[in-house]
Amino acid sequence: MRLLLISDTHLPVRAKRLPDVVWAAVDEADVVIHAGDWVHVALLDELEERAKRLVGCWGNNDGDDLRARLPEVARVSLDGLEVAVVHETGAAKGREERCDRAYPGVDLLVFGHSHIPWDSTSPAGMRLLNPGSPTDRRRQPYCTFQTAVIGAGRLKEVALHNI
Repeated sequence: MRLLLISDTHLPVRAKRLPDVVWAAVDEADVVIHAGDWVHVALLDELEERAKRLVGCWGNNDGDDLRARLPEVARVSLDGLEVAVVHETGAAKGREERCDRAYPGVDLLVFGHSHIPWDSTSPAGMRLLNPGSPTDRRRQPYCTFQTAVIGAGRLKEVALHNI
């Protein structure tokens, strides 16, 4: 099962559309995960039409229209892997321990908010991934997104892609 992880797209504020390379990754993915800050509902509509499967949550910059259609925390089981998607996880310091307490039983936590790519493993073994932003690099050298593969209930082949 191929995953595409994106967050903090901020459309159409930071960009008018997703980069072509991200749309190509949408077409290749079995599941697209978006960790919030869509900003406008049009991207949600586009991804719902184009993605084979979409899992997403709302972020702090998302209004009532997006909050009405998306949960604050999305939870899904993908090929035996328990996945949660949330926009904010707080400060980097102590993140893994804090998320272990907040998301027991989760194997993979996808989050956003900072626009800073992140890949770590908590003391309890939960993988934490932040794909950064494909449209707003802020203080990062590149705009980014992540891909991964799930097989037999295990996460593998996690890759960060610079745009």
